[in-house]
Amino acid sequence: MTRRRKRPLDEVSFQITPMIDMTFLLLIFFMVTQKITEQQLNVPVKLPVAISAVAPERTEREIINIDGGGNYYIGDLAATTDEVLAHLTTKFEDFPPLQIYLRADKDTPTKKIREFVEMATEVGAIDLIFGVYGK
Repeated sequence: MTRRRKRPLDEVSFQITPMIDMTFLLLIFFMVTQKITEQQLNVPVKLPVAISAVAPERTEREIINIDGGGNYYIGDLAATTDEVLAHLTTKFEDFPPLQIYLRADKDTPTKKIREFVEMATEVGAIDLIFGVYGK
């Protein structure tokens, strides 16, 4: 008398469909995120040139633009000084530690840059990156 092995009725198999769905969702997420980041850099700002410029590490940071006339932009939307301060305060409460990337035009009055640095200090920013072009 020989014994036969019982075969399982349901064979275990690897489902690839959920993996494909997840891949497409991640792809869409990164495409949308990249588009938002590029829009924040659309403000016409002529960055100053610095000999010792170094590209910052890619981390999550808030982008603030100041044009040559001293006007603030949160991303690519015009804002007043009070709106910028309120925005940074909210961001700091939600996502500390706050890192700010400041893109100031080379013709921006020094008074405006100093005003912004004081605002960043007031809200508790620990890292302020000045945007420049490297030589």
